[in-house]
Amino acid sequence: MENVQQPTASYNFIAIEGNIGAGKTTLCHQLAERHGCALVLEQFTENPFLPPFYEQPERYAFPVELFFMTERHKQLLEHFSQPDLFRSFTVADYFFVKTLLFAKNNLNEVEFRLFQRLFSVLNATFPKPDLLLYLHRPVDILLQQIKKRGRGLEQNISPAYLNEIQEAYFEYIKSETETPVVILELGNTDFQHDPSAFSVIAQIISMQHTPGIQFLKL
Repeated sequence: MENVQQPTASYNFIAIEGNIGAGKTTLCHQLAERHGCALVLEQFTENPFLPPFYEQPERYAFPVELFFMTERHKQLLEHFSQPDLFRSFTVADYFFVKTLLFAKNNLNEVEFRLFQRLFSVLNATFPKPDLLLYLHRPVDILLQQIKKRGRGLEQNISPAYLNEIQEAYFEYIKSETETPVVILELGNTDFQHDPSAFSVIAQIISMQHTPGIQFLKL
């Protein structure tokens, strides 16, 4: 690990968020390679309700969201209850509140009230992120990214659905006052293959940010 570089800011838990296709997981892998940090990556392909959800969303919305919530909770709880002493901090490609945002968008009113009660109990069992980095791209760019990575289940995602998810994120972010939130406008920047762009993002994460929202453009 000769090339590992430690960030200057003292964050224990950094969450990378963004819409579908924004590049969250790719960035997490790059940060882990650079900093040698622990990784928490969402295992979305293991959700057995996801294929039928894309075909019949109203019928399968509740089980698909319930499965995501319990799996995310299990993953985060296991990670933070058994800290890796050889890793200085954790980077995840989601934060647990994502569970509630997607559920609110996909469930009917009665289902969401029940879901919200379950979420409130589970959400109290592990720490919130010390920094939330939200990767923002226009919907047309997201659609290009989704098509490019070629996941079969995602190919029929509509622009309207991506807009709804984006609005749900921003509605939540506006209410977040305790956690530093950096909204990074990426446009069509390919930080995976542009070392200078990635270096800028890594530098942003290494900075100390105050609680509340900060808008930056790459």
